[in-house]
Amino acid sequence: MKLHSWFLALHRSPVIAVIRAPEFTVGLEMAKAAVAGGIQLVEITWNSDRAADLINHLRQKLPNCLIGAGTLLTLEQEQQAIAAGAQFLFTPHVSAQLIHNALCQQVPIVAGALSPSEIVQAWQAGATCVKVFPVQALGGATYIQSLQGPLGHIPLIPTGGVTLKNTPDLLQAGAVAVGLAGDLFPKEVIQQGKWMAITHRAKALMESLQGCRQNGTIANDNG
Repeated sequence: MKLHSWFLALHRSPVIAVIRAPEFTVGLEMAKAAVAGGIQLVEITWNSDRAADLINHLRQKLPNCLIGAGTLLTLEQEQQAIAAGAQFLFTPHVSAQLIHNALCQQVPIVAGALSPSEIVQAWQAGATCVKVFPVQALGGATYIQSLQGPLGHIPLIPTGGVTLKNTPDLLQAGAVAVGLAGDLFPKEVIQQGKWMAITHRAKALMESLQGCRQNGTIANDNG
């Protein structure tokens, strides 16, 4: 995938549904529910049940979405994710090896970092974007905003403590997108199989973001 296409996708839908599926079929339903609510980017964590099969299946079932892999720790996992059809990659850490391999295969990679030094390290290693994790540990939107002065040229995607409520604040603070997990997929909702409830949550979020863009509280071009 060309980088322009990746950033265009983030601009159109700056929310990534992060799915850690306890069962293959549950992962399918979680993804379909989120997409039905307007989310176009779905990350399957590598510690999900049958992660590679899930990515491959979703690529076929949701051709208008981008399906990626997350929580990648090793080169072997990354290679398997790419072979399964992952269109973007997330790591919880900075690995020059994983970044280099992804870029050689033209797959966008978002490396995990927290401190300014780690963020710069990830960017200088060639990361497409930098995942700021766990963002709430250092103040959420306030932390993202404070990074804009010295590091505003680096596209940041916060995860860890991101909620439906604070997503607009994080985007307004300068994030190019957010990774949304637990608050989009409450455990009790998953356990009860109330997929429509997830769709409603996703739809409400995406509509609120569109409203924020229209009134100018979120920029119309995240770069």
